[in-house]
Amino acid sequence: MSPRKAAVLRGGEQSLREHLIATAERLMAERGASGLTVRVIAREARVADGVLYNHFADKEELLACALRARVNAVERGLGDLPEPGAGTIEAGLRAWIAYGMAMHAGILPVIAGLIGQPEVLARFAEQPASAADWRDRLLAYLTAERDLGRLAPDARVEAAARMIVGVCHESVMSTMVFGPAAPVRRPTDDELDDLVAAVLHGLGA
Repeated sequence: MSPRKAAVLRGGEQSLREHLIATAERLMAERGASGLTVRVIAREARVADGVLYNHFADKEELLACALRARVNAVERGLGDLPEPGAGTIEAGLRAWIAYGMAMHAGILPVIAGLIGQPEVLARFAEQPASAADWRDRLLAYLTAERDLGRLAPDARVEAAARMIVGVCHESVMSTMVFGPAAPVRRPTDDELDDLVAAVLHGLGA
């Protein structure tokens, strides 16, 4: 271990690899991922540029690891989701939607900065996630509620899940299109209630 590397980590339990990932993840959260270079990360981590290549095959691997860390950090901060059968179906569905919107607001702006780096996103997709995808968990929740008889036996839960995911995407689409300077639109409580009502009761007369 070089003296400079030892100074960076002195007094902590992180490995240098973990330190570099944490630094890149913090920069993604603070500045977005666009323009995030090896030099910028190395300076923030207080190591020489070449040190990164002792722990990662290339910049893309480091950014993919940092993106996974960002996703995990966002989800850890959102709390637990309701279990099937707990409380009212309206309250449970509202909590799932609010969770999804907050998660997308925290993650998609970072991913937007990586659209021009498809290799990073491909590496990210190859990594094992810490938990099942939120959309898959939402679909499992709706399916379980249907099996419990709290939704109609012929409820089209797949379509409902796609509709909810679409609303979550729409809430941050301006950031994806116009960049981090565009404000993330956060739905009001009334809009959340309207979506829950549309999912549960449909649009028919």
